[in-house]
Amino acid sequence: MLPSPKPATETFQLGDFVLPRLFTGLWQLSSNSWGSAPAAKIRRQMATYAENGYTAFADHYGPAEILFGEFRERWPHPDDIFGATKWCVFKKVDPTRALVEAAVQDRLDRMKMQRIDLLQFHWQNYEDHGYLTALYHLQDLQREGKIALIGLCNFDSVRMNEICEEMGPGGIVSNQVQFSLIDIRPLYAMAEVCKKHNVKLLTYGTVCGGFLSDAWLGREEPDLYSGALTPSQRKYLDMIVKAWGNWALFQSLLLVLRSIADKYEGVSIANVATRWVLDHPFVGAVIIGARMGVSEHTDDNRKVYSFQLSAEDRAAIETVLAQSNGARLIRTIGDCGAEYR
Repeated sequence: MLPSPKPATETFQLGDFVLPRLFTGLWQLSSNSWGSAPAAKIRRQMATYAENGYTAFADHYGPAEILFGEFRERWPHPDDIFGATKWCVFKKVDPTRALVEAAVQDRLDRMKMQRIDLLQFHWQNYEDHGYLTALYHLQDLQREGKIALIGLCNFDSVRMNEICEEMGPGGIVSNQVQFSLIDIRPLYAMAEVCKKHNVKLLTYGTVCGGFLSDAWLGREEPDLYSGALTPSQRKYLDMIVKAWGNWALFQSLLLVLRSIADKYEGVSIANVATRWVLDHPFVGAVIIGARMGVSEHTDDNRKVYSFQLSAEDRAAIETVLAQSNGARLIRTIGDCGAEYR
């Protein structure tokens, strides 16, 4: 029998749950472009993560829900494992009670759960206000015990504020959005809405597909269309060199992050980039994508908990960020989630 998970060093409150501030993201199970592994090996690695205190898993792409459900069902303490999944509506639908309930039941079946811990809701077309109707049905299903918590995914500040006011205190607990040293859009209106409604961000893209790491320090700019890049890396490289700044400035940022990491024992560039995001009070957790069964970074990720950035560290980072277009992304790209619409 596997041991009980080791407690995480840092936790936060989400509804009635006390959760680690690092979630394990399963989106890389959606495509062989990130590498592939047998299902049994993936489940074993999920167990390794849980043993090391990474007990919260997120995202529903590909077979992620099914593999998570199989892993959780075998785990000796299934209630210790937190599962966040999504219901994404990309096309025109009539959000009837039957349709919403069927979507929720499908996730319950795939995850082998009686109640979804966190259902994150995405609605593509803001002009169609059916998202409010769908959320009312989700709230009914929450009252009936099929959902513990309701969150949002890639909603902007205006709609998140509208939804939180409609659903009342505690109706929405989280919003999953992109946030990193490169993409600082959540620092603006989103931060204020989070504070107003006590909503926590679950952030992704925090290490930009691995670009914010020691592996890219001192390297030449890669070919955007190179087969060597993962889908995530192509997305974030495009943002780095076309929207945020250029490769030379990005290398300057990596140098500063490396100099900061050198002040703390065993710390990596990715740790510093993650710590910077976690230090914002409206952030609940960072979701770090894992190539389950292909690679494993639990020991390195844990070092995020081992240090705090000083005022001097933050000032050094800000000196580089001030040279970038980061502060203008809120206008050139739009608010959080606009890149998908």
